Amino acid sequence: MSHRAVVCAGVLAVLGWTAGPVTGHHAFSAQYDENQPIEFTGIVAKIEWMNPHAYFYVNVEDASSGEVTYWAAEMGSPTSLMRRGWTRNSMKVGDVVTVEGSRAKDGSALMNARSIVLADSGQRLFAGSNPEGQ
Repeated sequence: MSHRAVVCAGVLAVLGWTAGPVTGHHAFSAQYDENQPIEFTGIVAKIEWMNPHAYFYVNVEDASSGEVTYWAAEMGSPTSLMRRGWTRNSMKVGDVVTVEGSRAKDGSALMNARSIVLADSGQRLFAGSNPEGQ
């Protein structure tokens, strides 16, 4: 094997090792199950207002066990949320929210949010992230 081939193989190996996983844009049906609706109430712990989808995270306490589950909820893009009346301050860390949506197919604490009700005002906000074809 030539010196050039060895160097190229080494560079490719290093790039492959350091690149890490790349997540692309996904279809709703690839990750979420429309037939697994979920609704919970909890406290907003974190908000990520970024493209291609905004996420927020909610600490949800199980009433019977007291165990807290950290749920991730995917919404539409920031642009689609703004078209629906959202601002970066519509929901804040510490807010109590009731979230409705579809659970991840893998059963993890991940969901695609459809609507969020803010406990303090009763305002219902739509998450701008719906199943395909709707």
